[in-house]
Amino acid sequence: MIKLATWNVNSLKVRLPQVLQWLGDNPVDVLCIQETKLTDDKFPAAEIEAAGYQVVYTGQKTYNGVAILSKHPIDAVVKNNPLFEDDHQRIISATIQGMRIVCAYVPNGQSLESDKYQYKLKWLASLHDWIQQELTLHPQLALLGDYNIAPEDRDVHDPAAWEGMNLVSPPERAALQKLIDLKLTDSFRMFEQAEKSFSWWDYRQLGFRLNKGVRIDHILLSEPLAARCTSCVIDRVPRKWEQPSDHAPVIATLD
Repeated sequence: MIKLATWNVNSLKVRLPQVLQWLGDNPVDVLCIQETKLTDDKFPAAEIEAAGYQVVYTGQKTYNGVAILSKHPIDAVVKNNPLFEDDHQRIISATIQGMRIVCAYVPNGQSLESDKYQYKLKWLASLHDWIQQELTLHPQLALLGDYNIAPEDRDVHDPAAWEGMNLVSPPERAALQKLIDLKLTDSFRMFEQAEKSFSWWDYRQLGFRLNKGVRIDHILLSEPLAARCTSCVIDRVPRKWEQPSDHAPVIATLD
């Protein structure tokens, strides 16, 4: 059995004690984290290694930043998408236990009128082209991360309130579907799930307490890995902690 997890920690500097606590309670094999918001020289590699994890990372000051933590050896690390020139540190990939693990932090997009929205769509199109190439080299591939896209209306607490906003717009959803059409599977939807299951809640207006959330953190699995997947859950527990990330971890279990 192997467990793969993804978690947008919204600042590793702030959330490191929570990450270490969570790993102690949930010793997953691989954890992909996003929004570390740390330059590489400030990354807490020693603390993570002391907890029994190897780690690779790429970061920048204040924004973005991604990392892969693994209980197993990490090989063939690639930072960013070779097909997309970008100063933002949003992707890191590596081979672990014969699987190609891709940790991604998809741009937020801000609003449909924003230049950042156009950047998001171009970024996603290039991600698709690169993942298509990667799948030919690595049939066992998992794409984990904060996608900043809620795939369907059931992934949003109030679809009417979100209409016309980023995270749910038809072009974004189409870009995610295009990725899935590469024979990737949204592991969460392989199993019966409770209604109103979300992975992100706004800090404002009692978002978490009232469960006004969206499901934007996903683990997509290639066909060979999806065939091995026995469960996928969202762990809401860390969202209840003091000074939490606004995201909750998502965990997929493979046999």
